[in-house]
Amino acid sequence: MARKASIIGGGVIGGGWAARFLLNGWDVSVFDPDPQAERKIGEVLANARRSLPALSDVPMPAEGRLSFAASIAESVEGADYIQESVSERLPLKHRVFAEIQAVAKGVPIGSSTSGFKPSELQEGAADPSTIFVSHPFNPVYLLPLSEIVPSPKSDLQIIENAKEILREIGMFPLHVRKEIDAHIADRFLEAVWREALWLVKDGIATTEEIDEAIRMGFGLRWGQMGLFETYRVAGGEAGMKHFMAQFGPCLQWPWTKLTDVPEFTEELVDLIAGQSDEQSGKYTIRELERIRDQNLIGFLRALKDRNWGAGKVLLDHDKRRRASFHETGKTGEGAPLVMAEMQVLPGWIDYNGHMTESRYLFASSETSDAFLRLIGADMDYVANGHSYYTAETHIMHLGEAKLGDRLTGTLQVLHADEKRLHVFIRILRGDEVVASLEQMLLHVDMKAGRTCPAAPEVLAKLLPIAEAHGSLPRPAAAGRFVGQRK
Repeated sequence: MARKASIIGGGVIGGGWAARFLLNGWDVSVFDPDPQAERKIGEVLANARRSLPALSDVPMPAEGRLSFAASIAESVEGADYIQESVSERLPLKHRVFAEIQAVAKGVPIGSSTSGFKPSELQEGAADPSTIFVSHPFNPVYLLPLSEIVPSPKSDLQIIENAKEILREIGMFPLHVRKEIDAHIADRFLEAVWREALWLVKDGIATTEEIDEAIRMGFGLRWGQMGLFETYRVAGGEAGMKHFMAQFGPCLQWPWTKLTDVPEFTEELVDLIAGQSDEQSGKYTIRELERIRDQNLIGFLRALKDRNWGAGKVLLDHDKRRRASFHETGKTGEGAPLVMAEMQVLPGWIDYNGHMTESRYLFASSETSDAFLRLIGADMDYVANGHSYYTAETHIMHLGEAKLGDRLTGTLQVLHADEKRLHVFIRILRGDEVVASLEQMLLHVDMKAGRTCPAAPEVLAKLLPIAEAHGSLPRPAAAGRFVGQRK
């Protein structure tokens, strides 16, 4: 039987909590007096269904059952976990907790509050030990962090149980050891926000320029290494102590509106350097640099896939390089067209130390995509509703590409007409063919969902190439069936 989560307050945050629990197999009951709550939750849930499963490499559990309660008492009845996400008004939260605890005894009650301390939430409660802060970040169904903040009155076993529940739904519960206004993360956000407002007010930067400074620079580092580990690497081989000695004095400079800073002493340096050694000392600086670099590659490629932020810069750079790589009007007389240059990256390697099977298909896609761009069937063409769809692929693995190998993708047109494109792709390491792929592509009207003739301007580029390639020797592997002997 599925466990039940009760969500009190169905706004953006409450809706995110509902989606996170539902998609991880929990039944969810929502209470929100807003007559639009069901619609709003439905819209958040639709987004979550499209995105959260993409983070998982194993099948998601069967989705739980969503219901909307007419009262708080109905919502929390039989709940195993309760999350309060009502407006940031302390008297309102106190009334909600009182109604919850009139029905639900001993059940963990997390609050999404970004500002109130748990001791403030617990004031006047029938059982303060079950109430604590569980502060998430939007979108709750994707971002894993939830700050778990207890008070001295909290039941530590309830806190541990709540943390385990959050881990089970894919979140990262960060146990905040001492309660403090705004917890941990929002204090950083407030400091950055305040400084950003001054920069705008004083005419130093626009909001766009500030955002670019973050997403093109340190935001990428913070996303995978945080603050102290980033600065540890910046300290070079001497680590955090050297960084503190080099940059610590600037805390006394009047750079910032945030002038209330701790006194810079040897004791403070030793404290932070010691904690940094404990945090990261098992790695050398060189190892941390490699970890950092590989993480950044992952982030940047993800951004590139979405043409967003720093990824757009990479895409624009690729576009310029492709323009210089391919000659205008090239038809490939005398040889297949060279369409792609690649290198085997660490993420392309399987457990045997060879390029993994999926990456041969990726290399083929890079080659065929470059060819489609050459004939004018590019992303603008796709945006107008037409595309070439791959209908069949036959791959032969002829060699073993390894880390660092430079690969070339060539394409030979075997046949082309108004609707069909039959190609033979070779993936080469130097002169050695490590894989060949034979593909049939069909030209499709995407809106109608059926084949149709390609645009005249595409055919005007494609057909001369097909004619030029007609004089090339037909590859021996073309037309082979799986398992056919050499």
